[in-house]
Amino acid sequence: MPILEAIAQRAAQFGAIRRDLHAHPELCFEETRTAGRVAELLREWGVAVHEGLGRTGVVGVIDGSLGPGRSVGLRADMDALPITEKNTFAHASRHAGRMHACGHDGHTAMLLAAAEHLARTRDFAGRVVCIFQPAEEGGGGARDMIKDGLFARFPVDAVFGLHNWPGIPAGHFALRSGPVMASSNEFRIVVRGKGSHAAMPHLAQDPIPVACQIVQAFQTIISRNANPQEAGVVSVTMIHAGEATNVVPDSVTLEGTVRTFSDALLDLIELRMRELATHTAAAFGAHCDIAFVRNYPPTVNHAAETEFARRVAADVVGEAAVHVFEPSMGAEDFAYMLQERPGAYLAIGNGEGTHRGAGHGAGPCTLHNASYDFNDGIIATGASFWVALALRWLQQA
Repeated sequence: MPILEAIAQRAAQFGAIRRDLHAHPELCFEETRTAGRVAELLREWGVAVHEGLGRTGVVGVIDGSLGPGRSVGLRADMDALPITEKNTFAHASRHAGRMHACGHDGHTAMLLAAAEHLARTRDFAGRVVCIFQPAEEGGGGARDMIKDGLFARFPVDAVFGLHNWPGIPAGHFALRSGPVMASSNEFRIVVRGKGSHAAMPHLAQDPIPVACQIVQAFQTIISRNANPQEAGVVSVTMIHAGEATNVVPDSVTLEGTVRTFSDALLDLIELRMRELATHTAAAFGAHCDIAFVRNYPPTVNHAAETEFARRVAADVVGEAAVHVFEPSMGAEDFAYMLQERPGAYLAIGNGEGTHRGAGHGAGPCTLHNASYDFNDGIIATGASFWVALALRWLQQA
């Protein structure tokens, strides 16, 4: 099934919806306007709408006209990022400090276009569950929707997620089985010593050199403790200490992130961080408080569902336009859905940024960049993929 002509003819309509969402971005768990617009459109098309899952999530249920059967979940995220947009074109964000810099406006538009087509035709047996999820950007909206009974109230046999990806040719797809996105974790370590006048350091237990030793020691975890065939990241990204040049501070705060594709490596990293920080501080006569917070788990695609999605993508755009996805150390809370149901998370190419019209910012068209913009030219491709995937899934015996 190639790109559907019926969807291509409506591409401009859904491009306008996408640009409206882009102009009115909302942060995690604040997507009231976005969710309201999604629910309004779904109702116009005769879709059964359920609101309030995960606070601001929306679920649209489309039952086929050919009776009961299998079920499939299709997920799009809706939230924006706390970024001030540098683009000045007509649909740029109207709210300083908020921007759709990750393309969730486009994800929502693609799934809406697919929902409209499926609701209008309904020539299938079974059920399509369209999941419009809030708070992907750090809020864990997928987890909260599941806690609110997403899969208990709307059982699905499998669930799929689609994310745009700059750098992949526009309208191409990329996917792979196994880990595709890393876990996201953060730490905060407060090294506590004893302050003094900076001219009398012998009266202090200076926490600054202690903190420096800890940061250096952390770099040995990946290079000397982890299996070199496993990928992991330990990054200290913030160091806070002192208020004056002539005062040795009482404490230093270190903060940062840890990323892995496996829980076993994450366990090892956390253990070694705690050991290194504790014993290094003790060796200098200081001590430390350690907080290690595990946020999103790794996103791990199921093999059978990934191969199924690959075949569907190849039917829509051709084998040559389907690539192997390079795993990213970024994180994605679709991981929670894949822990509950089999499925796959895949990428659709957003291109190199040449689609941006006059008024775009000087920066690159990359995710989480203030000059980013979603490529409306891929809406029909993404929506056609969603329709093809849903219909093919429901037709399986």
